[in-house]
Amino acid sequence: MMIYHSPKTAEQIESCGIPVFIERSSAESHPLGRLEWVRLYGLMLGKSDEAEKFFSEKCSLLDEVTSRESTGCTAAFFYISSNGSAVVRKPGDYISKMIELAGGKYVFTAGDLNVDENALSSANIQFEAFYALAKDADCLIYNGTVDGGVDTLTQLTAKNPLLADFRAVQTGNVWCITKNFYQESLALGDLILDVHAVLNDKDAGDLRFLRKLS
Repeated sequence: MMIYHSPKTAEQIESCGIPVFIERSSAESHPLGRLEWVRLYGLMLGKSDEAEKFFSEKCSLLDEVTSRESTGCTAAFFYISSNGSAVVRKPGDYISKMIELAGGKYVFTAGDLNVDENALSSANIQFEAFYALAKDADCLIYNGTVDGGVDTLTQLTAKNPLLADFRAVQTGNVWCITKNFYQESLALGDLILDVHAVLNDKDAGDLRFLRKLS
């Protein structure tokens, strides 16, 4: 629920005698910080034991991945807006940190985008700049949660024919994230596992959130 609309939604609900809790997990900069909110949900719902078990199991799975050496592979997370610019996640955002936890290297730096290293969310850059920074990335992940995504490489390159020049397009290491990802904050660990899989095998299968473009 968009709780910050005017007139203030929270106050209106509280005036009806209904308690309001504003969930702020989206403000967490680290993916495990977002996941850890399950502990609070468990406490609120009287399910602390179940929440602790869930959190511990997810952390154990991730430990197997994060304890391994970096793959050395670079990855870009983006989508092409209606005006033709590229919209990328900023360095320091939890998405870029998930790529790093998965053993990859996020292709954009704060210096590249001229943004604060700790800034969150997205940066809109001209396609020419995106081309220069991401053309040689080993892996491309298209953010299909915003514009509905793409199903094929042909659909991707239709957004800008110059995408055909990208290394990941030529080697077949391009993926689209599914539309429901942002609605599943407790499944962040699964995306880390997905990214780890595709960084190690461009033909990886049985993924939860990533769909390969062909």
